[in-house]
Amino acid sequence: MVSNFRQQEILELARKEGKVTVDGLAEIYDVTVQTIRRDLSELAETGRLERVHGGAVIPSGVVNIVYNERRRLNEDGKRAIAAACAASIPDGASVFMNIGTTTEAVARELLDHENLLVVTNNLNIANTLAANHSCEIILTGGVLRRADGGLVGGLTAEMVKQFKFDFSVLGCSAIDEDGDLLDFDGQEILVSRSAIQRSRNIIVVADHHKFQRKAPLTICSLADVTALFTDGALPDKLVTDCQKWGTDIVNV
Repeated sequence: MVSNFRQQEILELARKEGKVTVDGLAEIYDVTVQTIRRDLSELAETGRLERVHGGAVIPSGVVNIVYNERRRLNEDGKRAIAAACAASIPDGASVFMNIGTTTEAVARELLDHENLLVVTNNLNIANTLAANHSCEIILTGGVLRRADGGLVGGLTAEMVKQFKFDFSVLGCSAIDEDGDLLDFDGQEILVSRSAIQRSRNIIVVADHHKFQRKAPLTICSLADVTALFTDGALPDKLVTDCQKWGTDIVNV
């Protein structure tokens, strides 16, 4: 197991980018290069990273282990978030669902819904919902990210733009204290932004760990979101801001 959330995020970033650098991570997390070197060394000792000059890479064969660890993190919380989110989606709705372990949990809670149209860039979600025989599933094109079954990039974003969704159910890597939704992968953000532009209702599903994390790229603000489903308490100022923005907070 990784020893802290920063190390988990470093693994996630390495999985997405192929390599992480000491200087880059120190800037993202606003810590010293010595702290990052210690993180990388500890991860290398467990076999999850391989040290290279100036940073580290994911060893071949390890990426799926990293994603499975993310799936197991806060399973009960994600399940509760997913159940509440699914309850807010009516039968017959058109839904976009993006990449993430919490959105995958929502898919499992939608198995008893009827006559859904689900568009997704997540192979895992498509495979899960295949068991719901009244659900029409459309899988986007795009570049396959083998580590997590995601399809990303410009082709994916352009396909998403062809639809008008009743709901988009979106995960993210982090939520900043000012309400910005953050991620590591610019190609993934393109897809999420396209879905936001083409949705009547935007639902974000994020467990409490997302409020303890940082990521370098902005997807959107909670001001652009219809509802946030979470299992963690938001900072008082962010609660006030969400009330001002008209963003519902559903705390399970």
